[in-house]
Amino acid sequence: MGNDAPLACLTREPRLLYEYFRQLFAQVTNPPIDPIREAIVMSLDCYVGPQGNVLEMNPQQCHRLLLPSPVLSLEEFNAIKHMDKAYRSWTVQNIDITFPKLEGIEGYINALDRICDEATEAIEKENNVIILTDRTTCADRVPLSALLACAAVHHHLVRNKMRSKIALVVETAEAREVHHMCVLVGYGADAICPYLAMECILKMNREGLLKGSLTDERIIDNYKHSCDGGILKVMSKMGISTLASYKGAQIFEALGVAEDVVQRCFTGTATRVQGVTLDIIAQDAFAFHERGYPSRKTITIPGLPETGEYHWRAGGEAHINDPVSIANIQDAVRTKNDKSYEAYSLAAYESIKDCTLRGLLDFDFEGSSPVPIDQVEPWTEIVRRFCTGAMSYGSISMESHSTLAIAMNRLGGKSNTGEGGEDPERSKRLENGDIMRSAIKQVASGRFGVTSYYLSDADELQIKMAQGAKPGEGGELPGHKVSQSIAKTRHSTPGVGLISPPPHHDIYSIEDLKQLIYDLKCSNPRARVSVKLVSESGVGIVASGVVKAKADHILISGHDGGTGASRWTGIKYAGLPWELGLAETHQTLVLNDLRGRVVVQTDGQLRTGRDVAIACLLGAEEWGFATTPLIAMGCIMMRSECPYTRMYCIISLYAIEQSVT
Repeated sequence: MGNDAPLACLTREPRLLYEYFRQLFAQVTNPPIDPIREAIVMSLDCYVGPQGNVLEMNPQQCHRLLLPSPVLSLEEFNAIKHMDKAYRSWTVQNIDITFPKLEGIEGYINALDRICDEATEAIEKENNVIILTDRTTCADRVPLSALLACAAVHHHLVRNKMRSKIALVVETAEAREVHHMCVLVGYGADAICPYLAMECILKMNREGLLKGSLTDERIIDNYKHSCDGGILKVMSKMGISTLASYKGAQIFEALGVAEDVVQRCFTGTATRVQGVTLDIIAQDAFAFHERGYPSRKTITIPGLPETGEYHWRAGGEAHINDPVSIANIQDAVRTKNDKSYEAYSLAAYESIKDCTLRGLLDFDFEGSSPVPIDQVEPWTEIVRRFCTGAMSYGSISMESHSTLAIAMNRLGGKSNTGEGGEDPERSKRLENGDIMRSAIKQVASGRFGVTSYYLSDADELQIKMAQGAKPGEGGELPGHKVSQSIAKTRHSTPGVGLISPPPHHDIYSIEDLKQLIYDLKCSNPRARVSVKLVSESGVGIVASGVVKAKADHILISGHDGGTGASRWTGIKYAGLPWELGLAETHQTLVLNDLRGRVVVQTDGQLRTGRDVAIACLLGAEEWGFATTPLIAMGCIMMRSECPYTRMYCIISLYAIEQSVT
């Protein structure tokens, strides 16, 4: 159901610095790689250590260390740490990235300068490897952010033309997720040892908390294998196939990091929204340290507290979709209760203030003259520009998929088939005059269900270049979900999984996209052709190319959309809020005198009329809704993939559909 938790720069809780960075991804002009079907070109092998001039024929330049993965096990890390005992020419220097707690915030900032100076000194002493370690963390010593320390050292050495003389290894308790590894590698780390994550896994195995009788070595190998697969997936989103090309490439955009922090430690990274300074980063570090080493006696509760970041919890992180709001909107649509909708609307306004960028915006009513209501476009016309999200038959049930189509057809809006095709039988009118046909037919990379009839029976043909919840990835429908009816609709085989490739294999340039747009217009001259893009830095330039390719419509999708076909790494850390992408697209098109040629739509956790109004002001003419219609139909949003929950939702939607028809 998407990511409705607050952005790292808006949360009231301390956050790790990694969470302020969003993964960039390829769209149209530089397509992503398919890491499954093109696995032969993907590699995490990388040589590390001092390197010379590649144009010189010097045998010493071959004297480097080959790492098959940037994620090191405890044994591999210890082998590197003590390399000088076996290879005396390879010397290692440890740099402590902790500092005395009594030094306060000033000590945090001074420690950055100290580790940079120590890195320079280590190179001058002709060491081959630098290890940035926070192993000395204790009640009296606070660790720097491993990301901040690594990036600061990396850019310090780059500025002083010394980076190629050393291998940079990070030993940290902070890194544990795939995104953490990717950001560290992207900002200069040659290898990472996430020792705390591994030691936790080993302890769980010793205490019998893990299923199966696996050895410690096997468990660590499984963890490393998962991390490696995630890193390859993130690399492939940008069309990068080797770790050597990804390392230090900074394929990220900072969201909510102050410019002075970026200039010092993340030079060259785009940061369009200012935010945390070094002082605030230091305060978060002290907050985390206080949780681990309380300065006063507290009641100890077994286990780690549930923050509410992934699932809503009372007293935890704010969420746009909370239980009370869900209950209010369902009561409002079932009983036409204005009071319930008013409560829902007020709660939605409060939640978006805590979670989204648009919540920081407000309307300037001072000095303005109200327009008579009879001069305002009536709601019956406004809703014609409403669309439902591209949720395929297979990802949601036939009952919910057809209910959305019937509702939008009654309103005069448009429903979207998603990439799962549509049964021609749905184009026939029901006895009461309703029709289950979706006006928007989507053409995705898998081309599931795309036939000549499918294309001809559409008011709009949408080319999905990316999806907000998983940009740079393809849809995935596991085999056990591919029933007879789904397989028939998608023209596939029941029981066989359907995995869309990340790129369209016939689109590797804007010219290729132009050809597909032309072909779709030939297949159905009456339909307008749309291109779906995802918000990121530079999406305005891509949108300009799409307009020049003769598209009639552009959809800018936000990062917080929903899908069950994406990893949490993609859902939480890929893409940007639609507010940024929409504003950039609108302004870029205006500057290039292209705005009048295209209709611009946006979507991503739109909740109320206020969200629609802000989208209008930023340049949108149409608006898409997905999560909210599902909740309005009866989805209880359990935030879990449970067959009983799915069955409950299907039964609820079927009951509503029967009452509608």
